[in-house]
Amino acid sequence: MLGLSCLQAQAAEPSNLVAGFPRGQAVLETAGPRCLMLDVYYATTMEQRAQGLMFVEHLDEFESMYFGSARPAELTMWMKNTIVSLDMIFVAGNGTVANIASDTRPYSESRISSGGPVAGVLEVNAGFARRWQVTRGTRLLLY
Repeated sequence: MLGLSCLQAQAAEPSNLVAGFPRGQAVLETAGPRCLMLDVYYATTMEQRAQGLMFVEHLDEFESMYFGSARPAELTMWMKNTIVSLDMIFVAGNGTVANIASDTRPYSESRISSGGPVAGVLEVNAGFARRWQVTRGTRLLLY
């Protein structure tokens, strides 16, 4: 039943830079009730985590990248060599959104903190959280 009520866009790989990343899907359960299905690139190795979305020129509306943490910890991100502006959705250990850094600045080396211990961060296009009503407490399911 969950799949019947989810909004999803057909995604295209944003760049050969993320071609070797593991892929999966995620569902964000937002206000409405509404759920959004995302195509996810998982940054799992040290090399993938260092690469992230750097130099990727385009990310489709329902594409994302997820950086997970082995155990909840305060995460710090940056936008060095990242061309597209992003929303960084920080996810608590219980799978709910703990914090959102909206409209991050491309190429910035400023640190972006999760603001407390989290299990991971989901990166999506800037403005995504606002457009789709992703707020603190929104639930994220990873597949």
